[in-house]
Amino acid sequence: MRRNDYEPDAVSPPGATLLDLLEERGMSQAELANRTDRPLKTINEIVKGKAAITPETAIQLERVFGAPASFWNNREAQYREFLARRVHDAQLEKVAARIREVPTRAMEKLEWIPVEKTRAKKLERVLSFFGVASIDALENRRHDARFRQSSAFEANPIAVGAWLRKGHLDADQIHCAPFDETKFRQVLAKARRLCGEMPDDFAARLVQLCASAGVALVFVKELPGTHLSGAARWLSPTKALIQLSVRHGSDDHFWFTFFHEAAHLLKHARRKVYIDADGGIQNDEEAEANQFAADVLIPPAAWKGFVEARAFTKRSIRLFASQVTIAPGVVVGRLQHERRVAFSFAHDLKRKISF
Repeated sequence: MRRNDYEPDAVSPPGATLLDLLEERGMSQAELANRTDRPLKTINEIVKGKAAITPETAIQLERVFGAPASFWNNREAQYREFLARRVHDAQLEKVAARIREVPTRAMEKLEWIPVEKTRAKKLERVLSFFGVASIDALENRRHDARFRQSSAFEANPIAVGAWLRKGHLDADQIHCAPFDETKFRQVLAKARRLCGEMPDDFAARLVQLCASAGVALVFVKELPGTHLSGAARWLSPTKALIQLSVRHGSDDHFWFTFFHEAAHLLKHARRKVYIDADGGIQNDEEAEANQFAADVLIPPAAWKGFVEARAFTKRSIRLFASQVTIAPGVVVGRLQHERRVAFSFAHDLKRKISF
C-alpha cells in the first residue's frame, strides 16, 4: 500500500545526462541529430528537458552511446514522475486545510499512518490510507448509504470511516476459508466454550476459528470521540468481517459484542455495515442481535431460574456460571445491564481484556 518513503527533492532531466555524454564524447548536438536522424530542435529540447525521450529515441540513443534503451526510458519515467508529483503536491497544499476533521494525530500515534510535518504530506498519507486519489473522493465517503444507520457515523464520519478502513486493511491480512454458515454456527459454539475457559491464547484461537468459517476477526483500537464497540460487514460474497475495539476492556463486554456482531452476519442484510457504539441507533435488527448474544451466552431457561431466585451474591454468581459453563464476569455484566444489581457490584469477577 505504501510506496518507498524516499522522495528526492530534485531530479535532473535525462537531457542533463545526455549533455554530459555529448561533452564526454566531444560530440555536438547537431552531430547527434545526424546520427539519430532526429531534428536538431528535438535534440535541443531533450537536452533542456522540454521534450521527452520516447521509446524510439531511447533505442536510437542506445545505438549511438551504448547505454541500453531501458536506462533512458527509466530516466525519463523518473523525471516525469517527479514533475507530476511536484504538481500534485502543489495541488494538495491548496486543499490540505480540508483534512481538519481527519484525526491524523491519533492515526499517527496508533501508527496507522507515518508521521509527516507538512499538511500536504499528511493529506497524502491520509488519501493513501483510505485508498482514494483526492480529498473529494474521501469526503464522498460520508455520503455512503451503507454507513447511515449509525449515529456514531453521523457524529464523526471521517473518524468512524478511518476505524472501519483500518479494520478492512487488517482483515485483508487474514486468510479465510469461504464463508460457511453451518460451520460458523459451530464456531460460535466453540467460541462460547472459550468464554467459559478463557485460556491465555483465547484471542488467537478465536481469530483462527472464525477464519476457518470465512469470517475475519480483527481488533482495532477506537479513535478518540467515536465510542465504538464493534462492527460487522461483508467484504465479499465469501468473506465477512467482525471488528472489535475492546474499548470497555472487560470479558462481559467483549463476548457480548462478539456474539452481537456475529448475529448481524447470520441474520441481517449483507449490503449493510453494522456499526455499534454507545448511544447508537436502536432498531429491530439491533434488538435481535442483542437477544441472540444474550441467549447464546446464557441459556434463557437457566437465566430465568437464576434471576427468579434473587440470590445475587458473588458465591451464587460463581456457582451459576460454573453450571452453565460461562465466565462469571458475563453473569455480572448481564445482571448490571438488567439493573438487578448495582454497576459497582462484583466488578472483581470480571476479567480484564486488552490487546
